[in-house]
Amino acid sequence: MPVINVDDLTDKDKAVMEVNQLKIEIKLERWLTSKCCEEIKEYIQAGVDEDTLFKGISEEKNPFKEKGGCVIC
Repeated sequence: MPVINVDDLTDKDKAVMEVNQLKIEIKLERWLTSKCCEEIKEYIQAGVDEDTLFKGISEEKNPFKEKGGCVIC
């Protein structure tokens, strides 16, 4: 997809692009925020056991753990 520099477009071209984008957005199915939040919450809770953000990374699998300490002589 070619890159379009919006600064180079005329006002009419910008308006046409905006109208086309609004036509696309009007076709999208709208959901209640409360319904979406509940589904996201259920999805997160279903994967809690495998989620490293909740349980952390074990020392054996952590690629960023320090291999050795710093020694100053």
